Amino acid sequence: MSDTRTAKKGLGRGLSALMADIDLGETNVATAPSRDRSLIPIEQITANPDQPRRHFDPEALQELADSLRSRGVLQPLIVRPHPTSEGLYQIVAGERRWRAAQMAQLHELPVIIRELSDTDVIEIAIIENIQRADLNAIEEAASYRQLMDRFGHTQERLAEALNKSRSHIANLLRLLNLPDTVQQYVKDGKISAGHARALITAGNPGALAQKIIDRGLSVRETEQLVRKQSQPGTESQPRSTRPQQKDADTRALESDLSSHLGMRVQIDHLGQDGGKLIITYRDLDQLDALCQHLGGHS
Repeated sequence: MSDTRTAKKGLGRGLSALMADIDLGETNVATAPSRDRSLIPIEQITANPDQPRRHFDPEALQELADSLRSRGVLQPLIVRPHPTSEGLYQIVAGERRWRAAQMAQLHELPVIIRELSDTDVIEIAIIENIQRADLNAIEEAASYRQLMDRFGHTQERLAEALNKSRSHIANLLRLLNLPDTVQQYVKDGKISAGHARALITAGNPGALAQKIIDRGLSVRETEQLVRKQSQPGTESQPRSTRPQQKDADTRALESDLSSHLGMRVQIDHLGQDGGKLIITYRDLDQLDALCQHLGGHS
């Protein structure tokens, strides 16, 4: 129920009030209100345990550390007073700079201090990752899904606020309907987001993904392979059992329902005889979420 209340506030305090801070560049730093900025000893700053991004590339951190050592920290971190430890501050945005500053053996950091709730902190951390981190397509899609599920944001609202097209967000969300093995291939860089998008409508995306890797197929070749496998079967196959090509409207409806539910949706329309709607869930949490949707409690 709290998600519903959050949805009514638009994109929440995190994005509407603090996006300027999250987007900090040299110009923004110069124009930021000086009364909000402070220098804090680095040992008084702690990481956010709920930071959604867990991996920080060591080489990229070292490059940033070298830059901070020679040029200093141009962009202040955003912090809040630590919720349980007096005298400490918890990072809201800027953990990568904090880690690099430790490597550079800096003693204090410029910060902007904000009074924020736990919900605000989580929301801002997700948004900062989307805006600034070098996420792969699956990580970006998962961030969008988390913003939608946890805070009630819609695709349209996210597209407007994050300066993305709705189709970009919708297409990424569809990647989350792929099997975990295929999603891991994307995370590992073994296949691209373009390959993964082509596999969404495939009946056996895991096997096809392995073919892509083994044969080094391009995205175009992958699309052709998926189309070929979705065509009617051989002449020896009984006509009644051949798969039927779905029209564009049915495919679009499947995509919209999949994006809304966060689960794979398949529509088998039989014309005058009705049809079937098949929703595939991955675990009990997704089944519980589906039951809440169907029961009108989401």
